[in-house]
Amino acid sequence: MTGITIACLDMAGTTVADDGGVIAAFSAAIGEFGLSPGTPDYDAALTVVHRTMGQSKITVFRRLLGSEDRASRANEAFERHYAAAVAGGAVAALPGAVETMTALRAAGIKVCLTTGFSPSTRDTLLDALAWRPLIDLALSPADAGRGRPWPDMPLTALLRLGGGAVSELAVAGDTPSDVEAGLRAGAGLVAGVLTGSSDREELEQAGAPVILETITGLLPLLGITA
Repeated sequence: MTGITIACLDMAGTTVADDGGVIAAFSAAIGEFGLSPGTPDYDAALTVVHRTMGQSKITVFRRLLGSEDRASRANEAFERHYAAAVAGGAVAALPGAVETMTALRAAGIKVCLTTGFSPSTRDTLLDALAWRPLIDLALSPADAGRGRPWPDMPLTALLRLGGGAVSELAVAGDTPSDVEAGLRAGAGLVAGVLTGSSDREELEQAGAPVILETITGLLPLLGITA
């Protein structure tokens, strides 16, 4: 496939392995509000968390906890717990992620990493992985207006990185929300990736035109040899 000039790649689950750190941080955060493991309310909350993986974390907490104050405090707790996990070495590049980003840029395709994390959590992750030299842009929902499944982050990447038509965008991620965001943006290539929280059936139900075993599968679709 030719004509792609910007690749928007999700972070946790697509390019980043965190050994369950996101779920653990969610669990710890909602635990501060009395939702304890083994209780019906906790189980229901974790079901929502799994179904909304990839979406803005503050949006998920609003859904779970109702008030803006409780959601804000839970989001702060999530960031605190996840940052501690990152500092403890609980994150790493998924196999082939660095090579994929390097090959994309060598082929003249700009790389934007997208995430449902806040900018501060995202930047902590980028610094821990030493990825800033590998990318052209990183976006959180706060940078674009709305998080996934809305198309704001891919479209913001297109505007900031000097792209033209939406058909120049490639969007790849491991959740239905990633797929939906790419489709709503009108991206020229939208791919679900099987290294994260969703299985093939879930990605197919979200409408993924392409499903990849790993992010490295993006390269041959673009005619790039790693």
